[in-house]
This record gives sequence, structure tokens and C-alpha cells, in this order.
Amino acid sequence: MVPVTEPSWRKPVGVLAILAWLIVYALIVVTMADTLNALPTVFKVAAYLVFGLAWVLPLKPLFIWMNTGRWRATK
Repeated sequence: MVPVTEPSWRKPVGVLAILAWLIVYALIVVTMADTLNALPTVFKVAAYLVFGLAWVLPLKPLFIWMNTGRWRATK
């Protein structure tokens, strides 16, 4: 593998895409706050754990692309 000597434009574009995704995701979760607050505490904690971790799953291909230039990891 040859080291990259010039800066890649993929990382700044990827960071902007991540920020945009986080803003959209946060707005979606915030709109569900009233519904989540009506749940019993056990379900509320479970829902916030799921929503707190689920934001990263759609970003995996973006992270791979930022580092390799491909959308899928090579085996």
C-alpha cells in the first residue's frame, strides 16, 4: 500500500456529511421525545439506549469511504 502524500478531500466532505446526519437524526429523535416520555421507565431507558447507539450504523459505509475511497470494506 502506497502512503498518501497529498490531503484527501474525502475527510472534510465526510465530516460535513456526518454533521448533517447527526442534525437530522437528532431532530427525528427530539420529535419522538413526548412519545418516549409516556413510556414506562424500563422501556424509556431501552429506547434511549437504542437511539443513542443507532445513529452510527448508517455511517459505517461513510467511514469506510472516508478512509479507503470505497463504499465497502475489502476482504
